[in-house]
Amino acid sequence: MTSWQIVRIVAGSFVLLSLALGVPGSPLFVSQWWLAFTAFVGANLLQSGVTGWCPMEIVLRRLGVRAGH
Repeated sequence: MTSWQIVRIVAGSFVLLSLALGVPGSPLFVSQWWLAFTAFVGANLLQSGVTGWCPMEIVLRRLGVRAGH
């Protein structure tokens, strides 16, 4: 798996988990403050798409994960 694939899998998982924890109708609801985490992930994805710079991808490459295209 390449670094960009891992970044997208982790981001998608974080969004789904934070929605499950932050939406009042969810059986896993904890607090609506989890929706702030959803916004944070979305903002990071937007920034990464515009600038091409992703901190998590840099960390993954340093850990030896193959770079993606």
